Amino acid sequence: MSPMSAARSGRRSGTLCFVESPVQLLNVLEWAHRAESTDTTDRITLVVLSPTDPMTRGQLRRMAELARDEGHTVRWEEARGGAGAPFHTIGGLAGALRKAARIVIGDPFSRYVQLLLTITRAAELVVVDDGTATMEFVSQLARGERLVRWHRRGGRPGPRDVVFAPVSAAARRRLTPDGTRRTVEVFSAMPIDSVPDGVRVTRNDFTWTRARFGPPRMTKGADLVGTSLVETGVVDPDRYLEAVQALARAHGATRYFAHRRESSHKLHRLAVETGLEIVRPDLPLELIARRGPIGRTILSFPSTVVHTLPLALAGTEVRVAVCDIDPAWMTENASPRAQGFLSGVTGTARDVHRLASVAPAM
Repeated sequence: MSPMSAARSGRRSGTLCFVESPVQLLNVLEWAHRAESTDTTDRITLVVLSPTDPMTRGQLRRMAELARDEGHTVRWEEARGGAGAPFHTIGGLAGALRKAARIVIGDPFSRYVQLLLTITRAAELVVVDDGTATMEFVSQLARGERLVRWHRRGGRPGPRDVVFAPVSAAARRRLTPDGTRRTVEVFSAMPIDSVPDGVRVTRNDFTWTRARFGPPRMTKGADLVGTSLVETGVVDPDRYLEAVQALARAHGATRYFAHRRESSHKLHRLAVETGLEIVRPDLPLELIARRGPIGRTILSFPSTVVHTLPLALAGTEVRVAVCDIDPAWMTENASPRAQGFLSGVTGTARDVHRLASVAPAM
């Protein structure tokens, strides 16, 4: 019996989706929209494993409202609300995990998600887009490697990594197709090479976003998209500020759309030293841009949006331009493969204008 047939036979039912970021939730909505048009998808319960930082929580609250508007059940879990929160959350979800026919996850690198995967016996697993992390996940799965985020590769595993290694290995096995007993789908807008045997890749073209919002009103100037490369220890903060200033001057940018993980201290420096208006979006940038107003040119460093914005803004005259990361901007602690990975993010982007790395502002 196929996994889908088993799901409909009554032994297991329903779909559980686990998300920890607004972008993951957006891509669950895109996946559900496509699934509903091609399949008789039954109950969808969307479980938000809420983080602690206020900006991400705020965006997740807004995205949860949109999910409810689409008819989905949303379950908000204070998964990190104290020492006992993980035990309470996992205990409360165990029954639903065992009954679910399909599990949808947004971050296979998340320890929380990996732990939940060891409980489920769902016949169908779906990984929805988490941006550049999705590219790395598929590559590591194809090579049979342990699951490690790209900006951490090259470093020695810490004590927590060692303790958690058996759970991570079990989760990786669960994310590996197993003949007719378990199927694995990756739903992504990112370019994916070296697809593991048995993994089905489905293209995310942001159909729901384009149908739900826009087309946007465009302004005459340019907007700049922020990145968390400083916060993840990849790019030096002073070099980043110089690059933003030079890019804004060269292209007449007036607004800076902050990444939800950017620190308040860095954003304050950017506002004071560059004169840019700092915008903290209340929704993922794909929705913000689609709603408008948005600049005719959107400037970005290598990140997920150089792949997703051209899809979300298809049919408009908005141009997306990406600026390469100069190796001189990298910190001494950056992963040895960070530069190559970021260059690959830029080089594989479609329908974007590629800029040379900018010179520091004088």
